[in-house]
Amino acid sequence: MTSFEEAETEETAACLHMTFYHPCQDDKMMFRCLNFCKREQVRADEMAKFGRDPNICHYNLVDTRVSRIQFSLQFYRKPNCSELCFEIKNMSKKTKLFVDHMELGYLNKIDLPWKCIVCFGDYQILMEIQEGESLDYFETHLYLSKVPILQEKCIPLVQPIPENSIIPSLFPSQGKSPIEIDENESC
Repeated sequence: MTSFEEAETEETAACLHMTFYHPCQDDKMMFRCLNFCKREQVRADEMAKFGRDPNICHYNLVDTRVSRIQFSLQFYRKPNCSELCFEIKNMSKKTKLFVDHMELGYLNKIDLPWKCIVCFGDYQILMEIQEGESLDYFETHLYLSKVPILQEKCIPLVQPIPENSIIPSLFPSQGKSPIEIDENESC
């Protein structure tokens, strides 16, 4: 047997890619303690904590408006399944945490979607999960965005124009529900 055949199979680690944005990041440098553009390993049995207290939080945000522990991420495996997941928990008594517009109060937690935007205060974090097999650890990979992740501009959705050239209203009246019509029926 060759050394290649004898070598153990290398497991890939799940990786949580996080892109951070704050409108005052250039002036206040609240992300100066984060290690950007380098993957970091986190043991599977540890909770990844984000907040302003560097003695408790591995991911330190240098901002007095951020809670000592703002939120935590826990890596876990679903029962009777090989799927590896993350859950996010709001650890702030003062600030609500939003995960894709879902509001989490203090100590509320949910499964982290594979791609989502987490917001609190003026902070925006795009989180994307890259799957892996390792049960011993996961990785984090942090990025800094110069532009807002959430665009506050209200851009109307471009709707296709139906064949009969009648453009549907952008704001259909409430109470109306769609009617299913067989394609062979005429209106």
